[in-house]
Amino acid sequence: MFSLQRLFGKEDKFFDLLEASAQEARTSVQALIRFSQVPDQPGSLEAFIQSRRKGKQITAEISEALCTTFVTALEREDIEALSNSLYKIPKTAEKVGERMLLCPQHLRGVDLSRHVEMLEQATDAILAMIKDLRKGSNLERMKAQNDRLQHIEGEADKHILELYKDLYSGRHDPLKVIFLKDLFELLEKVIDRCRDAGNVINQIVLKNS
Repeated sequence: MFSLQRLFGKEDKFFDLLEASAQEARTSVQALIRFSQVPDQPGSLEAFIQSRRKGKQITAEISEALCTTFVTALEREDIEALSNSLYKIPKTAEKVGERMLLCPQHLRGVDLSRHVEMLEQATDAILAMIKDLRKGSNLERMKAQNDRLQHIEGEADKHILELYKDLYSGRHDPLKVIFLKDLFELLEKVIDRCRDAGNVINQIVLKNS
């Protein structure tokens, strides 16, 4: 068992910022869910842009705080690694939104609801893991949470393979195949970013348990 006091010393601001960053990751996926509900109708990227900008600002605040804080109980590179991994989630989610907005006509008949639902579960898991750091969490509990996140990522990979199988069936227009292949790869990257963030959190717990 370890406590936040041991993890961050008196610098609770690092945890506050990391939790805020995780929340922006979740917000960006919520925007993606709304996009996927009406994929063939052009929407606005504003929600993605705002989430990515806030995430970038939080990342910059963490970097500045690391430069001005003399002592941190958590290794500085761990704080920075987690901060960077969290920021990559809304950054990549915005790219998915950009692609969907680019050619919405190619999304007709494509059901992305299952995959974005798993993305939501993944970002919920990341946020829960970071919140647990505030309360203090033992190694077994954090490992269980990370295992759940890895399971979600594995299920998402299986679903992407199903989408690829249909994509390469020969039933689709070549331009649609190219477009959807790029989109599926980006969707896969978003959940990979969540997995990476979970791995960083798990490593932090291992170091401080």
